[in-house]
Amino acid sequence: MAHILLVDDEISLTSVLQPVLNAAGHEVIVAASAAKAIEEAGRLQPDLILLDLGLPDADGKSVIRTLRIKHDTPIIVISARHQEAEKIAALDDGADDYVDKPFEIGVLMARIRVVLRRTRGAEAPTGYRSGPLAIDFAMRKVTLAGETIRLSPKEYDLLIALARNAGRVVTHKRLLAAGWGVGSADTQYLRVYMGLLRQKIEEDPGDPKLVLTEPGVGYRLAPSDS
Repeated sequence: MAHILLVDDEISLTSVLQPVLNAAGHEVIVAASAAKAIEEAGRLQPDLILLDLGLPDADGKSVIRTLRIKHDTPIIVISARHQEAEKIAALDDGADDYVDKPFEIGVLMARIRVVLRRTRGAEAPTGYRSGPLAIDFAMRKVTLAGETIRLSPKEYDLLIALARNAGRVVTHKRLLAAGWGVGSADTQYLRVYMGLLRQKIEEDPGDPKLVLTEPGVGYRLAPSDS
């Protein structure tokens, strides 16, 4: 069971989503404003926050920034703002994931499971495995169906940045920082290296199953099997 803080002033959504989350075994508290969200986050110390950006008293991104000063609680944004700039800003401010409204309940529940599975690990993951792809972080070793894959330093850095956040989107900005340092801004280099990486680890680079594109926002590595 997880304690979830659902922050949304749309009663038609909370009245549906709250019982669904309860049925999945989670305890849910609803907050309909930014002020209440910040108050409840401090009081309850929830395991997860589901946050709408369009709140009546403040922009949801300001809630993310405020919470990130003191809290590392996972935050999944659920919002009708589909603009790429909004998604990027929310993720860069500290959100862990972003789900567009309207959404399929099954998709949201899967994203919740990924976030909780990652954050509830008692120790930091020592590796990653999804299907034939395996990564040993300590040994800096990448294998595909048991065969060692040789990656360039930048390809490896990008893959590790994705693997340490498996299942959630990593923005262009964060990936550029991982590969080229803070302040890097040319996403063309990133697209080239992601293409090279896919050539080495995907069964069909034209139909990737591991490194998934979040258009205009970043990339997401398939969740780890382990």
